[in-house]
Amino acid sequence: MTKKEKVAFTMKTLQDLYPEIPIPLDHKDPYTLLIAVLLSAQSTDVRVNKITPLLFERADTPQEMIKLTVDEIREIIKPVGLSPMKSKGIHGLSHILLDKHDGKVPQDFEALEALPAVGHKTAGVVMAQAFGVPAFPVDTHIHRLLFRWGFSKGTNVVQTERDAKRLFPRECWNDLHLQIIWYGREYSPARGWKIEEDIITRTIGRKSVLKAFEKK
Repeated sequence: MTKKEKVAFTMKTLQDLYPEIPIPLDHKDPYTLLIAVLLSAQSTDVRVNKITPLLFERADTPQEMIKLTVDEIREIIKPVGLSPMKSKGIHGLSHILLDKHDGKVPQDFEALEALPAVGHKTAGVVMAQAFGVPAFPVDTHIHRLLFRWGFSKGTNVVQTERDAKRLFPRECWNDLHLQIIWYGREYSPARGWKIEEDIITRTIGRKSVLKAFEKK
């Protein structure tokens, strides 16, 4: 297969598997999505979805969040990990949203990335899922799969994002980044990988990846 044919095969397979794409993190608006994505750093979506109802019951707007202390937020979110940094980030960004953005999440990459504890990936998820702006946030699943599929050298997430944006049509980015995440979880995980169930890697995968798997 040519690279173009591999891309087409990947996109068709993902669309066939995931014609409707659920958003992994539970939320009701851009603000709660922003908080949920922030909490998901080095945690799992399942764990975050158990904690956010407890947090949002207390505060689901910037106005309510700043009424809590950093320690109160930290106590609630402790199970997701990195709670000292995340609680300060949530409290701090809530103040900034009120002071600089009329209490609303900005629809702007630069403004989002200027918020405490909000990195490029978090900003990309919010722009894509809350506002429908084309973005290709790269998580561990996307980073792993684009390497396995030979679409990126996998040296770092910045390069992986650049490669993904170069290969895939812009209008498909928002769907594809979610489809690849779901595919990675179900068919091509980091651990417990069963290549016979992983049709994309089995069909187009990097030779070195397939050989390494055969040796196991």
